[in-house]
Amino acid sequence: MRLKKISTVILSLLLIMTLVSCTVEDIQNNNGTKKEKEQNEVVEYEPSYGGELVVPISYVKTFNPLMNKDKSLYYFYKLIYEGLFEFDQNLNIKNVLAENYSIEDEGQVINIKLRQDVSWHDGEKFTAEDVKFTLDTIKYGAQNSVYREMMSSIFKPGKPGDLEHILNVEIIDEYNLKIIFDRSYSNALESLVLPILPRHQFVEDGINIKEAYESALELDNFKPVGTGPYKFETYNKLKSVTLVVNENWWKGKPYISRIIGKVLADDRLALTALKAGEIDLAVSVGVDWEKYAQNNKVKVFEYPTQRYEFLGFNFSKEIFTGEKGKVLREVIAYGTDKDEIIDKVYLDHAIKTDLPIPPFSWLVDENLNKFDFNVNKARDILEEAGWSDIDEDGIYEDVNGKELTLNLLTNSYNRLRKATADMIADNLTEVGIKVIKDYDSSNKENLTQDMINTQWENVQTKIANGDFDIVLTGWNLSYIPDLSFAFHSSQIEYGTNFIKYNNELMDKKLIEAFKAPSRNEKKSVYKEIQSILLEDLPYISLFFQESAILVNDKIHGEIQPKSFNIYYNIEEWFIPEIYQEDNKKDNNEDKQ
Repeated sequence: MRLKKISTVILSLLLIMTLVSCTVEDIQNNNGTKKEKEQNEVVEYEPSYGGELVVPISYVKTFNPLMNKDKSLYYFYKLIYEGLFEFDQNLNIKNVLAENYSIEDEGQVINIKLRQDVSWHDGEKFTAEDVKFTLDTIKYGAQNSVYREMMSSIFKPGKPGDLEHILNVEIIDEYNLKIIFDRSYSNALESLVLPILPRHQFVEDGINIKEAYESALELDNFKPVGTGPYKFETYNKLKSVTLVVNENWWKGKPYISRIIGKVLADDRLALTALKAGEIDLAVSVGVDWEKYAQNNKVKVFEYPTQRYEFLGFNFSKEIFTGEKGKVLREVIAYGTDKDEIIDKVYLDHAIKTDLPIPPFSWLVDENLNKFDFNVNKARDILEEAGWSDIDEDGIYEDVNGKELTLNLLTNSYNRLRKATADMIADNLTEVGIKVIKDYDSSNKENLTQDMINTQWENVQTKIANGDFDIVLTGWNLSYIPDLSFAFHSSQIEYGTNFIKYNNELMDKKLIEAFKAPSRNEKKSVYKEIQSILLEDLPYISLFFQESAILVNDKIHGEIQPKSFNIYYNIEEWFIPEIYQEDNKKDNNEDKQ
């Protein structure tokens, strides 16, 4: 059997370090349409059916949504495929192909009732057989000896979305099934946010089930058949993928008739194509997308991401241990001006946070105390703990006259991180802490990707060796909430708890959260976890970054991109007839 790659469904649950680019391409006033409007004129259009939306996609290595690893194709395939559940704007679970569900046996059993009005794009009925086949396929891949070795390294950080622990999937009848886990698992519903495949496409007479599973994990010759708002029509290799509207979609026919995925190398090329009027949508690069709003042919729609930035403390260093270490962490929390960083570095395109949980998440307790920038309070706390500025040089000393000095590590070839680190160093100096910049503080020009990668590898080596006091870095957090990878003591040996934080109560609560038998109990335990985080301050949480999609002005409707799906409510987007007529004229001119 050929070596296969792990599914994107699984890979999307990973927690990985984030590198941020900050260079952006400019976009001029040109989007390929002919109807010119005054810049400040607002025209209201009635929704109408028809039209074509052209979006960028990466090179298509596979049409298999379980095996795809590319982010742009992950979004694109959401137009074709649906899952039992999806995330809502608060990262809670909402029903999609599942009509409703119930949780039993202390969270080990999920009963699911499916919608009865769903059909596959080829006309076959969607049933419980399809769900069981999809989950059994993923479980088969996870238990295969080749996959197991890969999963072992992938799932070290807290085992998010561990579908391997589905004990059984029992079909009750055509539209009801029971999913049984081998343990209580509070993230079971989140782990089921994955595309469902049509069983009849792979299970045929004369084929054994193992062969069917392997066929469903194939990369090549995979025919995309889903239940989503758009159906696969054609693939022009290396050029484009054409989708047409699913007129029998269970939610109702979407307005836009056709979506073209145009193959482009990267996001920067997509911006150039948007500028030239070759596509209608692009994802922003960097943080300076305000310039796009100056173009009355382009609309900007922002959305929060899971890209989380923080300061991490090295708990193996004596200075951060005990009560004095806790005091020092609190001083740094009050002494870091997050608002100024967000304003000056991220141009207000980030959301301030005190926790490694998105501020918009349903799990966040908004009543917990927050740390606001307060230099005087930070100095007062230092002095109460016994530090003082003995020689009046602005830097505090301990009772033995030793200066309060910390080194700050980051990957400064990420320009946003460098600017952030410089501002934090200035903040802490104002508080009375001497900061040694353990990074290249020059503004290097003409950085190559090799230079950026080499520096990041060096930073990772220092982190792994514990050669730092404070590190400024980030996680691209999973949509499946599980902070064990960062704060459970068992993860110190695996390197994801690289700050070497060890708190028995935190360990206990993380396990309770993982095994919480209900959504309400899960939320209750997370409130306790947040209290511990704010009390102990193993990280100084800074912010969650925002991103944006840039959309041709001809596209109207309630456009609400999300980080987990930039086409979140595509069925509500529409193209007014006046622009559809322009497209027809343009197409006719091209043919002449």
